[in-house]
Amino acid sequence: MSDSNRLRWWPDLVAGISVAGVLLPEAVAYAAIAGVEPMHALLAGLIGLCVYPLLGTSRFAVVAPTSAAAAVFASTAVIGGPVMAYALVSLTGALFLVAAALRAGFLGAFISRPVLRGFAWALALTIMLRQLPHMMGIHASTTQFGPLLWQLLTEAAKSHLPSLELGAAALLLWLGLYRVQRWVFVPPSLAVLAGGIAASAALDLKAHGVALVGDISWQALSWSLPNLSTEHWLRAMEIAPALLLILFAESWGSVRSLALQSGDKVDANRELLALGVANVASGLAQGLPVGAGFSAASASHAAGGRSKWTSVAAALALALLLWLARPWLALLPVPVLAAVVTGILSHNLWPRAVLDSLHLGGDAWLAGAAALGVLLFGVLFGMLLAVGLSLLLAMRRFAQPIVTELGLLPGTRDYIDQARHADATTVAGTLIMRPEEPLFFANAERMFQVVRQRADASNARAVVLSLEVCDDLDSTAVEALGEFVLGLRQKQVVVALARVKDRPREALLRSGLTGPAADSIALFWSVDDAVNSLAANAAPSANVTK
Repeated sequence: MSDSNRLRWWPDLVAGISVAGVLLPEAVAYAAIAGVEPMHALLAGLIGLCVYPLLGTSRFAVVAPTSAAAAVFASTAVIGGPVMAYALVSLTGALFLVAAALRAGFLGAFISRPVLRGFAWALALTIMLRQLPHMMGIHASTTQFGPLLWQLLTEAAKSHLPSLELGAAALLLWLGLYRVQRWVFVPPSLAVLAGGIAASAALDLKAHGVALVGDISWQALSWSLPNLSTEHWLRAMEIAPALLLILFAESWGSVRSLALQSGDKVDANRELLALGVANVASGLAQGLPVGAGFSAASASHAAGGRSKWTSVAAALALALLLWLARPWLALLPVPVLAAVVTGILSHNLWPRAVLDSLHLGGDAWLAGAAALGVLLFGVLFGMLLAVGLSLLLAMRRFAQPIVTELGLLPGTRDYIDQARHADATTVAGTLIMRPEEPLFFANAERMFQVVRQRADASNARAVVLSLEVCDDLDSTAVEALGEFVLGLRQKQVVVALARVKDRPREALLRSGLTGPAADSIALFWSVDDAVNSLAANAAPSANVTK
């Protein structure tokens, strides 16, 4: 092989080995979060690593189990068992495929950043708290944040001392290695797990009462649909849309941020397709849900990966580790594994991002609401609440009847907001209004009601509506516009529309509100043209589009 060819694949191979070193401990840790054997997470990782390079568009994305998805999986398993949780994975993948077919790549924007920050912080805190019983050697009787915290406080004296000492030492070691990882070539999680396995083999920790992961049985891929009752299928279908939004928002966020750093172009709809196929396959193989987590993608980028071959190399390295290292993984102490999970999530513990969002004002209160929902009601309901809050906020934002009255800027043909510019002048007898949100079924009637009230209050003889923010009009908006125009005409008030784009013009033409008829609405390309036409004609000819 020539030196040029070797240089071409060598960085991807090295980066793939580094990514595998990150994914192996994370997969074992996320399996513990999900409450399943590690093989289910490892299989999901192998599927994601093999599927994404075929369909995805990012050079650096690494599709594998994530902490948020594992926590949702665990909450779903509490409702209907692991079988229902695996069905949730496949259903979520199917929804990804439907979204890709509908070219719904915009879905990731429907979860606001404050909601994601609040949800991620509370989720990290909840998962870390759930690891404490494993580190303390205490059997947890609940997974809810409040009751679990109370149990740990009341039963702290019953902690198994060897487990507690081992877990605390592993956590301190992880934190120390994390601080100096730029000078250490081995990932902190892999180093700590290897140290735990070595201690277990040398000191016979099982004889001292320390719980071990135990034998990790190899599970061959067997594709099958889960055998569930209709009720459980319906419950899984209720949760799947929320899990889709969470997975896609997290994945698209990491893919997009790395693409901006490297100048790459990524396609949101292709990402939906890749995540859909990966999750359908993972669910059928009884694997965890997968997404493009930021930690693994950042590891690929930092390790010097140049292409999608990094994921392929990571899959080969991970499969090799599974083949050779399963007997060693069986010796892994559970307190050490819990310490690694805690270490991985510890950088999310300080709620700086949430506090920074609160300082911004506006919709930042959603960060606290999402965090409170997770802590009070659990991961599953907290996730649904976070998604619901984001969607309600978007609906409320677009449904508000926000209308601005415009005035003429002296010496120009520009019409600007009168409330913000004192030098803007009114046009005698003419009310000029601009809706600040696109007109659609949720706000059209209220928007026109506000404009009519302003027209009545100002005794206007003509009304100009500037529709520059509307790139289309649905049937409700068109009907409401027709009723609005008819109501003002009955009061001898003339209505004209300005800055009407092509698609709204076509919608108005199809409805008959504009066109050659004598009573059709006059359309103009600018506000100034509309005002001048109304000034020149007490009742301008409406059958000509200006």
